[in-house]
Amino acid sequence: MRIGELASRAGVSVRSVRYYEEQGLLTSTRSPSGQRHYTEVEVERVTLIQRLYAAGLSSRTITELLPCIDAASEENSDSALERMALERERLTTHIADLVRTRDTLDELMAANRRHRETLGTAQQAD
Repeated sequence: MRIGELASRAGVSVRSVRYYEEQGLLTSTRSPSGQRHYTEVEVERVTLIQRLYAAGLSSRTITELLPCIDAASEENSDSALERMALERERLTTHIADLVRTRDTLDELMAANRRHRETLGTAQQAD
């Protein structure tokens, strides 16, 4: 199948498919005229890549995980699981940072509301 059909069947844009190839996440064969051709396997791979992106993984991390799919072994599986655990910890840290940032913003908003009340009280006193 050609790139447009792959993109359509996998639910992504043609641009995404090209990006995946540029990042080394996906390969195609080329016709003599240079057109990309894909098989059913690539539809499944693009779907997997999308799931990995949705999990917050970068293309570099996805590249590190793909050997588990391409050359399944206990070693590759263990390596992929370890890498995903590191990514989960990174996300957990990021979430904690975001919660702290949100809490700080909440404090600033509360301070602003208190200040605003004093402005209203000061105007009434005039």
